[in-house]
Formats: sequence, C-alpha cells, structure tokens
Amino acid sequence: MENEESRFWGIHTLNDNLFLKDNIIAIGWPKMGNLVLVEANREAFKEKYVQVYPDAKKGNVATSAGMLYRFCHEVQIGDYVVFPSKINREVNIGVIEGEYIYDSTQEEYVQTRKVKWLKHMPRMAFSQGALYEIGSAMTFFSVKNYAEEFLGALKNEFKKSLSADAEDESVGATADDIIENTKDFILKELSRQLKGYDLEEFVADLLGAMGYRTIVSPHGGDSGIDITAYKDELPPRILVQVKSQDSDIKEATIQSLKGAMREGDYGLFVTLSNYTKNAQKYLETTPIIRGINGTELVELILKYYDNLSDKYKKMIPLKMVYIPIAKSE
Repeated sequence: MENEESRFWGIHTLNDNLFLKDNIIAIGWPKMGNLVLVEANREAFKEKYVQVYPDAKKGNVATSAGMLYRFCHEVQIGDYVVFPSKINREVNIGVIEGEYIYDSTQEEYVQTRKVKWLKHMPRMAFSQGALYEIGSAMTFFSVKNYAEEFLGALKNEFKKSLSADAEDESVGATADDIIENTKDFILKELSRQLKGYDLEEFVADLLGAMGYRTIVSPHGGDSGIDITAYKDELPPRILVQVKSQDSDIKEATIQSLKGAMREGDYGLFVTLSNYTKNAQKYLETTPIIRGINGTELVELILKYYDNLSDKYKKMIPLKMVYIPIAKSE
C-alpha cells in the first residue's frame, strides 16, 4: 500500500504494548467522543474541544484540537507513521492501513487507526536530529525535516551514521527526551570509538568502577572469554564475553560462553546491540548467565560514570550532553 506521496506522521503513547501488539496507533481525549460526528473543519474541532474541556488553557485548545483534526481527517491510508517505543528503545515505522475508528471499548486511547508495522530499528541507527524531531512534545505531529531519513530506513537505502550528528536547531526536545538522547549519544560514541578489543578494555574499566577486580584476556585467545572478574579475593569468578557487533546476539553465541564455564562460575554477556528472542529465552532459563544489552550498559555507565577512568570520561563528555531539567507542567 505504498504511496510515493505518502506523508510521515509521528506519535507518542504511554501504552507501547497497545500499539505494538494490537497493530494500531491511537490518541486520547475520550471526552471528544466520535470525531466523525464533529463538523470536518478546525474551527468546529476547537469549539467542541472548548465545550468538553472548558478549563483547557487557550494555547492548548488550538494545538490539541489540531492534532485531533489531523488524526481523523488529514491522515490517509498509505501514509507512514514513526513511533518511538520506550519499553525497548526502538523506532517503529509502519504504514496506515485503516480509516479513523472510534473505539469506545478503550478507556483512554479511543481515537484509533489500524497500522501495519514494517520495521523496528534501534534508536542509535538514526541521526540525532531525526531523534529530536520524533521526540516532539506533541502527541501526534507531522514529520518533515527528517522524513527522507525514515523513508530510507524503510526502503533499505539507509546508511546509519555513527559520526557526530548535525542537529537541526529548529527541532526541540522535551525534558524526558534530553535523557533519552543522552543515552543515544553514549551508545553511538561507544559504537564509533570502541570496537573489538577496545570495547573489552572499556567494559573491564566499567566493571572496575562497579567494584570488581578484572583480568582482561590476552588478545587472540581462543577461550572465548574476554574478561575474568571477581568481586573479592574469593570465588565465584565471573567470565565475561563482550561483543561490539551491530546485529542481535543469537542463542548459540551465549551457549558458547556457557561451554567455557566451569562448575561454580557465573557468566556475563555484554553487547551494544540486543538479543534475539531465542537468546532472551535462553538467558531467562539460564540464571547463572546475565545478559546486558546496549540500553542496560548505558544505564550502568550513567550510574557509575564518576568512577570511570579519565580516559573514558574524555571519550564520553557526559556533562556536555546530560542536562536533567525540571519537567514543566
């Protein structure tokens, strides 16, 4: 159902599972009722909005009514939608397959449209400017500045850039997205600057910052173990394998780590990417091995940043990009 003139829309939700499992996109404002019963023009939508939300601030009326009007009347079957999900930190791209439907069975997200999800990609695959644009403070919005980048990703004509991204100053970010974009920045810097053995050295330094003693294996060893870590002078020992590949880690790769472990050992697998579904199931049923993906690795970096070596603090100048600010009402 591809249309060369199709537009790109962006959307946010507090219910990621609703979108991904039910193959829909949806917005709220349940008091507005069925939007097809409102006269199909923006002024009528604003009048209805003021009627059902009389305490709404004047500035919010036009914005909210405009989003509702667009969702009901401007979106066309064949248009694309970009949805950043927080549960897995992925950018989901889909195509609109259905007309507007008012779903009274929903408690909050009653304004809906059917969508077919076409691609699910890690946030770090996109430029910072593209992430800023889909980090709009609005619930539903038009994607314009970086539509070509998302279209290229959809058509497999996409080359991700791990270099410093040029930012579009016309695209703002919310307080929550400042933190999300900081995580994106860290992952991109790790991917750009630390490959193979260099990433192993970094993980060893991070483990040291967390209070572990570490021994990095000689380069070129065939044991499959990159780092050996101890919490104190006594066992157990933790055997660590580190992968800097972009693709998701498969179950067989984790099994090779288990094969190198002796009785009483624990295993730790660290990747900048993620794990396939089978690999995740394997980790769930093998409690002596812990898997850390790119998102979890970044969270550990943020937590133990002050204890990292100066070498890595200079590589990831966190104070320049991590600016938590109060969330405005």
